[in-house]
Amino acid sequence: MTSFTETVISLIRGIPEGCVTTYGQIARSAGSPRAARQVVRILHSMSSRYQLPWHRVVSGNGEIKIRDEESFELQRFLLESEGVELNRDRFVDLDKYGYGPVD
Repeated sequence: MTSFTETVISLIRGIPEGCVTTYGQIARSAGSPRAARQVVRILHSMSSRYQLPWHRVVSGNGEIKIRDEESFELQRFLLESEGVELNRDRFVDLDKYGYGPVD
């Protein structure tokens, strides 16, 4: 595992309940500002193995970007169960729920 991947995993594990951060913020905090897509890949391939709170990571504008309807509904449910409100069913207010500096 690369040091970038280890750092990303650590950062995702550190997102507190009831908060979100963005793919881009995690990439920047891990030292690779242009690696937001790599963060997506890490989440996709390692969330189960490392029990990552994947649902706390959203796009730079606060949108849940998952296209699969079942996974989208699961992310929305998990966020709402932590007290995170969604606007127009897809967007998290990053000013209110953002953890750390966000995009």
